[in-house]
Amino acid sequence: MQTFETLRTEGFVYVDKTKYLVDLIDQGCYYLLARPRCFGKSLIISTFEALFSGRKDLFEGLDAEEFLTRPGFQPSPVIRLDMSKVITDEGMDGIENTIAKQVRDIANELNVDLSDSHLPGYLLNDLIMRTAKQYNQKVVVLVDEYDKPYTDFMNNPEMAENVRIALRNIYLQIKANDSHTRFVFLTGISKYSGLSAFSTLNLDEISMMPEYAGICGYTEEEIIQYFPDYLEDTAGEMQISTDELIGRMRHYYNGFSFDDKAKASLYNPYAILQFFSHKTFSNFWFQTATTKFIVDFLKDKNLTVEQFRNFWVSYNFLNNPGDMDVTSPAGFLYQNGYLTVRTGIIDELSLDYPNTEVLNSMSELLA
Repeated sequence: MQTFETLRTEGFVYVDKTKYLVDLIDQGCYYLLARPRCFGKSLIISTFEALFSGRKDLFEGLDAEEFLTRPGFQPSPVIRLDMSKVITDEGMDGIENTIAKQVRDIANELNVDLSDSHLPGYLLNDLIMRTAKQYNQKVVVLVDEYDKPYTDFMNNPEMAENVRIALRNIYLQIKANDSHTRFVFLTGISKYSGLSAFSTLNLDEISMMPEYAGICGYTEEEIIQYFPDYLEDTAGEMQISTDELIGRMRHYYNGFSFDDKAKASLYNPYAILQFFSHKTFSNFWFQTATTKFIVDFLKDKNLTVEQFRNFWVSYNFLNNPGDMDVTSPAGFLYQNGYLTVRTGIIDELSLDYPNTEVLNSMSELLA
């Protein structure tokens, strides 16, 4: 479930991450969060949208409730782009047309009239300026999966370059409207400097910062706090104690770390929710991947699973992974969630597979 309003109004479990969002708003205004697929990035975007829209009813009892009751708080108009919805199998025309349509749809929702241009970058620039003027408020810009159209062409360098140029022209418009924006937040799989979203937007990348390590994913403490009934039911189904169940879950699913000190150890939310649903240990998260692409990548680089056990890299290597065409194998696997930070000392980090699910899946895949 990726829609915050649905979680809060239809009786679903919501693991409260809103303290991180308020802290980000208080500390700055231009951010990037990189995480592997199915880790809750879209839910973070949806929560930001509800928060800036002033939906007090949705935040009752949550950490962010106080933010909405601060003296002088005013809602802001929100422009939310979802780049995962961009059609990428119809060439550049399909990409630009679907982005342009998305911008126009947002304008309709905000009751803002746009020009007749067909260029998505021009339309986004128009939307930000006219929205700020019409509402007499600075605008919030949220971009989900900002790199998705680019990563869809990882095996097609020529097309990837065309997409890079197109996305660059779009993201440049956000920086060009700095005076009209209150807050900007992008999510994606990785930091691709070639998209120019970074050099132009001066984004603060929080992906490896220990204080935001738990913004996505579940800690073991959160699972115990928010899912006690599910733990009890699953343990009963397996005819084991709750403590034994947690121990098995820790071995099979825990271990994702995204901070440079490896302080936070996380579970993938999708895997855990599927586990509670099916009550059996299976490779739920790994099965969401396009496995042929992973196999082709590993075979093309002549890689083995074993060589990435306790694999040491420089600290700067993970902070600046580079673009898809020059990213090292370890960097690619880390960005996509198949490797994780295990330990960090001074200027080096140790990588390894996060847990039994990923290690077993990788081994079976190559075999």
